[in-house]
Order: sequence, then structure tokens, then C-alpha cells
Amino acid sequence: MDYLVLILISVGLAMDAFAVSICKGLAIGKPTLKTAVVVALWFGIFQGVMPLIGFAMGTAVYDLITDIDHWVAFALLALIGANMIRESFSDEGEDVDDDMSFMTMLLLAIATSIDALAVGISLAMDDGNIFVSALVIGVITFLISAVGVVAGSTLGSRYGRHAEFVGGVILILIGLKILLEHTGFL
Repeated sequence: MDYLVLILISVGLAMDAFAVSICKGLAIGKPTLKTAVVVALWFGIFQGVMPLIGFAMGTAVYDLITDIDHWVAFALLALIGANMIRESFSDEGEDVDDDMSFMTMLLLAIATSIDALAVGISLAMDDGNIFVSALVIGVITFLISAVGVVAGSTLGSRYGRHAEFVGGVILILIGLKILLEHTGFL
């Protein structure tokens, strides 16, 4: 996989975690470096592990869908992206408080990384190294989430919707690129 595409996928996937991190920073008020790192670790680790799980699932069914793998990758990325765009226009804000308990962070980490599971399935259709992909996704999510916690405490929650919208557009465009490459248009 092209590293620019991998970075763009990583940024797109990280936008849910970024939006929640902004809300977490807003709820905490004045987060410490430790708090920002803890939130970022939760989101980064889960965002990095979920593609591995998705890859294993995708590999298990790859032989069954090999002729339409590019359509599957496009559909997954387009659905994830469209959902992120829809959520960016939703009046339902992220309901996040300053609770840093194990169960709260576990649920937030799972909720923000489900998209990465689906992307892992689509990565099974690619010839790239899933471990490098998962590492890049996890590290970028870690960095963006840490910035989100700090930004949330200073900028407020008004940028979370924009981030989610941009992330959705990025994922749709990458899905379209995969489809066009495999159908011979690019």
C-alpha cells in the first residue's frame, strides 16, 4: 500500500477518536500530560489492534470474494465515510464526561475503533503489510488523540464535527481510488 494512502486512511480513522478526545479535554478542563497520554493510548492501541482483527476476518473470506475485493473495499470505506459525514451533521453531540475509569475508556476506545475493524477487512484485499499498517494507524491515532485532548481544553468542541466530516470524505475518496485502480480507470 502506498504510504500516503496509509497515512490518509489513518488520519480519516483517527477523526472519531479526535472528536471524542476534544470532548474529553473539554470535560476535564485542564488535562495533564498524563491524562492526554492515557486517552491517546486507549484510542491508539485499539485503533491499531482492530485492523489486525479485521484483517484476520478478511483473510478468512478472501478466497470467496477475490473477484469483487475492490468493490468490498470501496463499499466498506464508503459506508464508514458516509456514516462519519452523517454524524458530523447530527445534532447529537458526543456525550463524553471527565470519567477516566477503565470501563468508560474501554467503551470509548471500542466505539471509536469499530471503523478500523472494517478497514482491516478491506486491507486483507491489499498486498500491503498489515503490521506496518496497524502500527501507522495506531501511532497516528495516538498523536491526533493527544492533540485532541489538549485542543478540547482550549478550543472547545466546535471543531469535532469538522474533523469527522473531513475524515469521512477522506475515507470515501480512498475507497473510490481503490475501486478506480482495480477497474482500470487509474
